[in-house]
Amino acid sequence: MKLKHVLIGIATILIDQITKIAAASSLSSGRITMIPGFFRFTYAENSGAAWSMLEGKMWFFYIITVIALIAMVMFYRNQADSDELIKVSLVLMMAGTIGNFIDRLCFQHVRDFLDFTIFGYDFPIFNVADMALCIGVFLIIVDVLLENSGITLKK
Repeated sequence: MKLKHVLIGIATILIDQITKIAAASSLSSGRITMIPGFFRFTYAENSGAAWSMLEGKMWFFYIITVIALIAMVMFYRNQADSDELIKVSLVLMMAGTIGNFIDRLCFQHVRDFLDFTIFGYDFPIFNVADMALCIGVFLIIVDVLLENSGITLKK
């Protein structure tokens, strides 16, 4: 793994954990409204997956997380050096997976704190690790769409 990818991964995990610590210590008593009707900091503990699915099934999450990490590492290793966007995407996805895995191992839940209402929909509360996962998936989709349209970002 390239040093810059390791550094991106470590930085993402550190930012995730630092923001979760800050949220847990400063938001445990409630929420802080930043933009009324749109954005709040709200501390929540989720013992499930997105939307609290499979709540409390920690062993399931441990197994799935390890399998997912192995698959992502293998996929990363099989990419050509010129596939920079895919590699960065996978690093973000691995870092997000590790960030939430740390929470599950240490606390038996994931600490969430970013709370948005978008077009009237109260979106599930999430964290930096979730953002890294979503950004990684989005970048892979962009890469596939660009490649299918004949546009290349490769070196």
